[in-house]
Amino acid sequence: MTPPLVLDIDGTLTRADGEHGIDPRVFEPIRAWPEPVVIATGKAFPFPVALCQFLGIEERVIAENGGIVYVEEELAVNGDREAANAVVEVFRERGHDLGWDGPDLVNRWRETEIAARLTVPEDALREVAAEVGLEVVDTGYAFHVKDASITKGEGIQTMAELLGRRPDEFVAIGDSENDVSTFEVVGESYAVANADAAAREAADHVTDGVHAAGTMEVLDALR
Repeated sequence: MTPPLVLDIDGTLTRADGEHGIDPRVFEPIRAWPEPVVIATGKAFPFPVALCQFLGIEERVIAENGGIVYVEEELAVNGDREAANAVVEVFRERGHDLGWDGPDLVNRWRETEIAARLTVPEDALREVAAEVGLEVVDTGYAFHVKDASITKGEGIQTMAELLGRRPDEFVAIGDSENDVSTFEVVGESYAVANADAAAREAADHVTDGVHAAGTMEVLDALR
């Protein structure tokens, strides 16, 4: 049987040619997938919702690394960004900023965490986060300041319950350390070839292809 899917976005559905954006080759296979497809990402909630709408699939979304879970008009918000805001305040007092140029659209709609650009001083950010009792997760695209108890894996368990499925029925594809918790709860997991060491070690399989090519490799095999 074709399994339900959990798909990361950045590094997993994206282009590998240096251009920004999602590789259009994944559109039709995802749209035509006969089982539930869950988009699980570190992005703020509006982004994966918009992706589902543009793809023409049901809005089954885990956003902000598990901070928000949405399916079938059920919305669960796990925590808030008050503690993360405190980290940002102290970080700025120590002479740093989040590194985003112009309007900060990365964090504008974020509800449960804060994301900083990879160009900020990592050690300083981790130090401040630890003082507040938070962790910093490096997704390869941003540093996410978040509650360690909130993960994509926890989001998958909530999602599965809302869908009347078991987490081990799902197959997951991802590329970074924030996907490790997903890989730990699903039945089968794939890291695309560009994945970081944590994701590669946690995954059941590593693809030959990078980015969306690796994801297409998995989808073709599963079909």
